[in-house]
Amino acid sequence: MTDARPSYVHGTHPEEQRRLEDMNALINAHSLAALAPVPGERLIDFGSGLGQFARAVARVTGAPALGIERSDAQRARAVALAEAAGETALAEFRAGEATAPPLSASESGSFDIAHARFLLEHVPDPLAVVRAMAAAIKPGGRVVIEDDDHGMFRPWPEPPGVMIVWHAYVRTYDRLGNDPYVGRRLVQLLAQAGLSPTRSTLLPFGASSGDPAFVPFVRNLADVFRGARAPILGSGGVTEDEFELALRSLAEYEHRRDAALWYTASWAEARKP
Repeated sequence: MTDARPSYVHGTHPEEQRRLEDMNALINAHSLAALAPVPGERLIDFGSGLGQFARAVARVTGAPALGIERSDAQRARAVALAEAAGETALAEFRAGEATAPPLSASESGSFDIAHARFLLEHVPDPLAVVRAMAAAIKPGGRVVIEDDDHGMFRPWPEPPGVMIVWHAYVRTYDRLGNDPYVGRRLVQLLAQAGLSPTRSTLLPFGASSGDPAFVPFVRNLADVFRGARAPILGSGGVTEDEFELALRSLAEYEHRRDAALWYTASWAEARKP
């Protein structure tokens, strides 16, 4: 059987958790608007991470969300963030694999929405995850997946050294048996799981100079590189000097008046017959 467990190149150390918290603040509004949940809908979030998005959905629906997360560190931080916000009633976070969520017989097939974001790029068998998501929802329910196609990234003007490191970073995915371009496959995966695709779109995951989000996005990219430093350098495609040049370039890039990061996250959804 194919191992579909996540292989997360970034790790779950405190610095990575802080990066993820900041990234959620940058992109959750876009994801929530695209999802457009309605009151009463119950969400199950696969690979729920720090739980910020699950809580955001529950605030809209009024129904507690369920997050499935295999990382003990991520679940612990999700609970801590919910407690700090006074929102522990909005979401439950359970330990489990995305391919076999720990659901009771009465829970399986009962959810209105199954959602996963930036999860399929970290698993060798994304179809197994989508099939598990389909099994979790009721007939007529929605499976919604958001994920990366790392071929969509274009900084311009191109900061020196950054794309060399970016391409080495992308190689860290396929070296683990994962697909860094899975975003372009989302509709196909939904159909292969027996679902009826209904919509696909692209969500902005970048900004230009002058946008308040520009500097945070640039810093997020630098933190992505730092967090994956060992596997990037281990790819053999980047030297230490090239890696440091890319970080210096990004530190300068955030001050350019003519700069932009062009990037999008792929979004697709389907209904269960």
